[in-house]
Amino acid sequence: MAFLDKHKVIEKNATILMVLSLLVVTVGGAVEIAPLFWLQNTIEDVDGMRPYTPLELTGRDIYIREGCYVCHSQMIRPLRDEVERYGHYSLAAESMYDHPAQWGSKRTGPDLARVGARYSDEWHVDHLTDPQSVVPVSIMPKYGFLSNKMIEPTYITDLLSTHRFVGVPYTDEMIENAAADFKAQADPDSDYDGLQARYPKSQVRNFDGKPGISEMDAVIAYLQMLGTLVDFSTFTPDANR
Repeated sequence: MAFLDKHKVIEKNATILMVLSLLVVTVGGAVEIAPLFWLQNTIEDVDGMRPYTPLELTGRDIYIREGCYVCHSQMIRPLRDEVERYGHYSLAAESMYDHPAQWGSKRTGPDLARVGARYSDEWHVDHLTDPQSVVPVSIMPKYGFLSNKMIEPTYITDLLSTHRFVGVPYTDEMIENAAADFKAQADPDSDYDGLQARYPKSQVRNFDGKPGISEMDAVIAYLQMLGTLVDFSTFTPDANR
């Protein structure tokens, strides 16, 4: 009772309540912010991470345009049930080139941080065209129109240049070859050696199985890359972080 009486004094005195609230916020803020001054970088270097290829980046923009992030997150939390269902927890480095990040706040559908190489291209085409044909209980809308929307790398050089402006390490060579790399990734008969040299682990094929490059190709190229760049069989967390 004595404690409650003292607490009543705080609740009835606006000045005391404000001062104590400010003190709590100050201490809490200092505990969270102060350690950052001793860290050279808040994102540890992880082998395998690279910027998106021109086709993957285009697919990511379409993914965002269609609101896929509203129902699908791209961040696996370091909790047992999450790791058992989706795979290794997400690393900060995996989102270092994302503008904006696709962590998400809800999961109407499953997390997509490790969806790359989990399903075939044909599965993705079927799923995007008619989600209920592969997941009967799905409430996802149909995106079959993506197969009919053909795309050209008209502004891809400008897109890469803009991302470099905000910190993504696209080189002059990457920007100069952006249009060629865009086309090469969706054509297994192309000369794609330069593409794979610039973007290790980039996948080259006709993603939707149809002639030409469609928005479906770009979206599937993006989805098939997610979670495939880091080799978690050899990854060791930095013990000093």
